[in-house]
Amino acid sequence: MKLENVGIEDTIMEIKPLDRIMGNNAFIRAGQWDYERVTYDYKIGSNEKNITYYIRVQGYAIEGDVDRGDAVIKLLSPLLGKHYYPHGVEYGEEENFPENLVERATKILQKVSEELKELNVE
Repeated sequence: MKLENVGIEDTIMEIKPLDRIMGNNAFIRAGQWDYERVTYDYKIGSNEKNITYYIRVQGYAIEGDVDRGDAVIKLLSPLLGKHYYPHGVEYGEEENFPENLVERATKILQKVSEELKELNVE
């Protein structure tokens, strides 16, 4: 499910401050990147059996290289996904997400958006 109008989409920022802000807000970039793209995930536990939710923020380099740490990243609209053990994460619009989860995800992303705007160079 796309989470639109939370203020993150189309943000442009250098990779190092972006990594710091995302990390300070519990988003993990682990090994989910390549030379041109980044993916940050935020894990949300659930009382549902074998279900975990994730907020995913993706971006791509408009200049520089992610691996060298000199990339300038443009962020895309965040996604809310549902992980079904052991099959994987589904981000489709046909997924049902509890309203309180969508509200929680939106608040988390709005907080990140505010921090990004404080440091954003563009």
